[in-house]
Amino acid sequence: MLSASKMTWCLYLLECKNGAYYAGITNDLASRFSAHVAGKGARYTRANPPIKILASKPYPDRSTASIAEAQLKSLPRHKKLNFFEGVNDG
Repeated sequence: MLSASKMTWCLYLLECKNGAYYAGITNDLASRFSAHVAGKGARYTRANPPIKILASKPYPDRSTASIAEAQLKSLPRHKKLNFFEGVNDG
């Protein structure tokens, strides 16, 4: 088992059935996506099931991932995918 200090966290972006994006963080992307699909994830994805993972990006700890999540959520939709590619277009 990995210690908490060695665990990698991941920021992810989902596309939902209604066309919306959903962003979150996790330390196990496959399990978290499965939970979202099964209706056991966040309230938003229970009402708007995800259809695919659009992007993900690893972070060394939960704190850094949470900061990145807040930054991602503050962006307009058309800039969210660029966030994962490291593109800064203003």
